[in-house]
Amino acid sequence: MTTTKPNTGFWIIAVLALLWNLMGLFQYLATTLMADTVNEALPEEQVALMDSLPAWYTYLFAIAVIAGTLASLLMLLRKKVAVPLFGLSLIAVLVQMGYWLFATDVMEVVGMQSVIMPLIVITIAIFLYFYNKGAAQKGWLR
Repeated sequence: MTTTKPNTGFWIIAVLALLWNLMGLFQYLATTLMADTVNEALPEEQVALMDSLPAWYTYLFAIAVIAGTLASLLMLLRKKVAVPLFGLSLIAVLVQMGYWLFATDVMEVVGMQSVIMPLIVITIAIFLYFYNKGAAQKGWLR
């Protein structure tokens, strides 16, 4: 398969993907390395909810943001390996957010607004995976 030059939209999406995933990486680092500082700003019920999460939940968070960040960098470098990394990130996001929404009391503790950000994260993860899959088929990734 020959590679072709991607359009301007590809580059815009690639830069936005990297910024989005860097924000996720920062969020992960903040919640793990500065947990005490983050917890001081939250109501007691939310801290209890976050403290009740299993250890694998944090590992999935790490996998999602690290795979997404690496995939975004590889997207900018036009490498096909970005596709399976975005896929790995998507799977981690789906399991993590599914657990957050359906296996915890987050909607009772925080309310319906607790659904908004997980749905945004899921939507963007799905978009990035399928967009890169299409970019690979168009020859934009090599």
